[in-house]
Amino acid sequence: MKRRLFVLCLISCFLLSFFLTGCKKDEDGLTAVTLNEVAHSIFYAPQYVAIELGYFEEEGIDITLVNGGGADKVMTALISGDAQIGFMGSEASIYVYAEGSADYAVNFAQLTQRAGNFLVGRTPVNDFKWTDLKGTTVLGGRAGGMPQMVFEYILKKNGIDPAKDLTIIQNINFGLTAGAFSAGQGDYSVEFEPFATSLESEGKGHVIASLGVDSGYVPYTAYCAKKSYLEKNPDIIQNFTDAIQKGINYVNSHTSEEIAKVISPQFAETSLENLTTIIDRYKVQDTWKEDTIFEEASFDLLQDILIEAGELEKKVPYSELVITKYSQKALSSEVK
Repeated sequence: MKRRLFVLCLISCFLLSFFLTGCKKDEDGLTAVTLNEVAHSIFYAPQYVAIELGYFEEEGIDITLVNGGGADKVMTALISGDAQIGFMGSEASIYVYAEGSADYAVNFAQLTQRAGNFLVGRTPVNDFKWTDLKGTTVLGGRAGGMPQMVFEYILKKNGIDPAKDLTIIQNINFGLTAGAFSAGQGDYSVEFEPFATSLESEGKGHVIASLGVDSGYVPYTAYCAKKSYLEKNPDIIQNFTDAIQKGINYVNSHTSEEIAKVISPQFAETSLENLTTIIDRYKVQDTWKEDTIFEEASFDLLQDILIEAGELEKKVPYSELVITKYSQKALSSEVK
């Protein structure tokens, strides 16, 4: 099973990183923290607001952002010590814990509460139904990853068998599906932003459905750190969570255009107009929480999706893999 091989590779990284990870301070007195993100996407706007408006520096953190390019790579970086904090779908932490790892990753803050990808077709459709996908070919995501599992979750909700009723191509690397779709591969593609809007602006495709809307509230991405790092660095984790909460507060209290202007340095290849369109699209579907508290009901829903997808045999305890005290404290008046 692909998931088992993925976890075995991660466990080997545990053995290589069984040493103390120091928290070094730079010449400005800030603590250096490497944050490895699953993808660099406008979907994570509050995080980039926190970077661009200096919220991390206000909290004493010198943040280094690395694009991991996939949850498996983010988890590997976290376990090996190349990153102190990982940002990805929490399924990766569940997989590692389920295999019996000792120094597993613990989720301490949730960011998004909706899926951030969209179904792109070749022509506009005003009355799209998910059953329209029967007999078609769709460019999907990696088996066991949140994008693919949420897609299959939606299909099943609409009475569609993902294995029999359509063809889902899953051998194209993350971020390259838009190019493959532009080149003529597939009838539909499941795309994150800015790729979905780019396909529209180039006349190569049309957004016809939101997976975030049709899947409902799903704990799509969260921040995590190794159990040992959390135990040794509670102040850093609190300060990091406070900075993210400030970013969330800004996003929820400003217009799409204002947010676009703030995060535009992070997306130099995307026009301000497209940035505003994308942010507005995410705002409308209620993508971002008002806080970072990862609630137990959300964690249970995530595990239900994993079990239904055949990626998890039985549920793991919420109390072991999620901690909320940092998020709860971040809601204090000091952060607002």
